Amino acid sequence: MSGQMSYSYKTPKGVAGSLFDISPYRVDSRVNGEPGDAMQFGMGVVQGGSPGVNVAVPVASSEPGQFEGLLLTGFVNEMDMGGNVKIRPLQTVGILRWGKAWARVASDVEPVYGEGLYVVLTGPDRGKFTNDSEGTLPVNGRFVGGLGTGAIAPVEIFNQNPKPVIIDADPGL
Repeated sequence: MSGQMSYSYKTPKGVAGSLFDISPYRVDSRVNGEPGDAMQFGMGVVQGGSPGVNVAVPVASSEPGQFEGLLLTGFVNEMDMGGNVKIRPLQTVGILRWGKAWARVASDVEPVYGEGLYVVLTGPDRGKFTNDSEGTLPVNGRFVGGLGTGAIAPVEIFNQNPKPVIIDADPGL
């Protein structure tokens, strides 16, 4: 006999890719630029082959200026027969540009409030967040708490491009 044999009455402490609280945030729409099912909710993503249009899982050569944000839940998705949510290639996805959300963390991470935020660039934890600066992609953000239910933790992502935009007030009219 198969099926669920046990039940819990506890509410999970967070869900990967969901908002952490009701503080202000910004979400941009992008397209999943990855083949197969490489994308997972709660992971960090970078600009894909068409910046501003699609996103990809970070690779070893990814640079800080390419970081787009955190992949959020909330868009239409498919669940397979095993109960796994799949994010299809070329599917529209929501990217948290700034704000607080539950992030997937690398397997060896024990985050503490206020620690710096980085994205893993290689190996099985690629795209997950960590507090280790070695060989990772720095993110303008921080952990805002410890582990939730599973390998997730709340993070706060700040504006990734804090340079002011200067607009010429006198265009020569």
